[in-house]
Amino acid sequence: MINKEEKIEEALSSVRPFLMMDGGNVELVKIDDDGVVTLKLLGACSGCSMSHMTMKAGIEEAIKKVLPEVRSVIAING
Repeated sequence: MINKEEKIEEALSSVRPFLMMDGGNVELVKIDDDGVVTLKLLGACSGCSMSHMTMKAGIEEAIKKVLPEVRSVIAING
């Protein structure tokens, strides 16, 4: 059976190529019991002015698609 972390990694793998094209990446930090996923934005993503939009429109959507019980996705800069 696939666990939550594996499902999130699967979703992140689908968006990583787009992030990497711009010199960025993302890493799963944790998922808490309340359904909040914490990610670390790496490389160019950590200082990008569009990172909030990328989080909401791309990364969060991809994660919620594979794991609907996720309530929100937050990012810390790497």
